[in-house]
Amino acid sequence: MRTRLLPLLIVLLAGVLLALGFPLAGINATVEQQRVVVDRIDDAARFASLAQYVTTRPGGGSNSPDEDERQATLGAELKRYHELYGIRAGVFFRDGTPMAAAPAGWRVPEEGEGARAFSEALAGRRSHDPRQIWPWDEDGRIPVASPVVRDGDVVAVVVTDSPTGQMRSRILHGWLLIGAGECAAMLVAVAAAFRLTGWVLRPVRVLDAASHDIATGRLKSRVAAASGPPELRRLARSFNEMADNVEDVLEQQRAFVADASHQLRNPLSALLLRIELLALELPEGNEEIASVRTEGKRLARVLDDLLGLALAEHAAADLQLTDVAALAAERVESWRPLADDKGVLLSYEGQRAVTGWTDPVALSSALDALVDNALKFTPAGERVAVGVAPAGEHVRITVRDHGPGLTEDELARIGDRFWRSSRHQNVSGSGLGLSITRALLAAGGATLSFGPHRPHGLRVTVEVPRTAP
Repeated sequence: MRTRLLPLLIVLLAGVLLALGFPLAGINATVEQQRVVVDRIDDAARFASLAQYVTTRPGGGSNSPDEDERQATLGAELKRYHELYGIRAGVFFRDGTPMAAAPAGWRVPEEGEGARAFSEALAGRRSHDPRQIWPWDEDGRIPVASPVVRDGDVVAVVVTDSPTGQMRSRILHGWLLIGAGECAAMLVAVAAAFRLTGWVLRPVRVLDAASHDIATGRLKSRVAAASGPPELRRLARSFNEMADNVEDVLEQQRAFVADASHQLRNPLSALLLRIELLALELPEGNEEIASVRTEGKRLARVLDDLLGLALAEHAAADLQLTDVAALAAERVESWRPLADDKGVLLSYEGQRAVTGWTDPVALSSALDALVDNALKFTPAGERVAVGVAPAGEHVRITVRDHGPGLTEDELARIGDRFWRSSRHQNVSGSGLGLSITRALLAAGGATLSFGPHRPHGLRVTVEVPRTAP
């Protein structure tokens, strides 16, 4: 869920930052250009004040000394201004004739932004809204015009034409700072998104882990409803209440099975005793009494297994660091006399020392049930092999036989209570042995699985955790 929620949050945060970043970059560029325009307007106003008192055209022939001095001063100021800043500047009469210009020979542009600014100044308006220049406009320039007013009339126009290299550099530098800020904000936002999703989903992960524990038999698992949003805390409390109710119901079922099995043993024992007494009065070899005796013993075995299953599901595992390989080898040696008596070759295969965390008593009982089951269905002359080997975070125990095996449908049902294959109804057993084995292993965190053993037979796999719970 986190992998689906995080991209959504990150995309939304990125969209918000971009929605803020682009207007901010535009404002930065506008502010930089307005600063340049205002500065050029001030310069143009200063030149206009100097040109206000120049009344004759250059080369007019009747200039007074003061007139010539004012015109020379205006030309010198424009020239020095151009040399210092590289900005073209000039004062032009209404017909475009230069009063003074720097560099020499520069004229009013006939089209474009410069011509528009000159026309606005002729109408008595200063330049106020030149075209926005962007960092990639390498040929972009900013023309600014200001009218020269004498006795209320526009007699000339001051025009400046500024290069934009430095301004574009400042805009680009500002954009880089904005980009760095956006990246830093994005990193902070991603970190906040990680923390937020972790806070929101932590109860979900805990709930999932507790559900898995309960599904695998650890019914005591509960969820700590102390963190996360209020809705998830309420869900955690509801889950705990549900788990308590389920545990109570299962405990009642176990208690009922155990009590029923225990209470039925005494009447069944008395009934079997009366059957034996009745058999003494009947002829030897009576088939009916033999059948009754067999069914009575079978019923007693079922009651014993039911009681064992109830106790296995109720008992808590005493986990210890155990040499699983040594324990498996020991159980193989214990069952070897029975295997030899049946003519089955029972062997241990695998490493001699592999440790895992398990209840040694429960694992011994489970291995006894698995080996006993394998010997039941393996014909004389075939092999049963028990192997132990490490498998990542688990110790893998395998019991392989060369019996008739099971079909795919039968493999899906093996381990169900009271289930037995229709082909094996004549083999002694109650159908509870593997259920008891699974309950014993699940209490310690181990797993039990079944599969075919090629070319024929059954492979039972037990996996025990290698790390402490």
